[in-house]
Amino acid sequence: MAETLGTRFARAVAAKDRDALRDLLADDVDFKGLTPGRTWEATGPDAVLEVVLGSWFEDSDTIERVVEVADGADVADTSHVSYRFDLRNPDGSWVAEQQAYYRGEEAIAHLRVLCSGFRRR
Repeated sequence: MAETLGTRFARAVAAKDRDALRDLLADDVDFKGLTPGRTWEATGPDAVLEVVLGSWFEDSDTIERVVEVADGADVADTSHVSYRFDLRNPDGSWVAEQQAYYRGEEAIAHLRVLCSGFRRR
């Protein structure tokens, strides 16, 4: 069985793979995100990459392992995936979980992500 767009998205984020992420996002992707203390909006793959890999995960954040990726049940035309990462950076060891809701057949055209923030392990 082929991996869903959501699972591929989670794995690309974990690998900090800009090319894989860009390939998963539609040219006009509509993105909104929520982290503890801030909302984010972006349109287009490059703008989404800047938020996800440029702001949420910094170069000093090492994603050590993907703890879990779970495709959830679809909500009508919207798919769901949740994923959890173990991370390390100069400030210590962390865990972060995100819930993503997305739409798209060949590429993600609509993406909403809720992040737990980095929680100390």
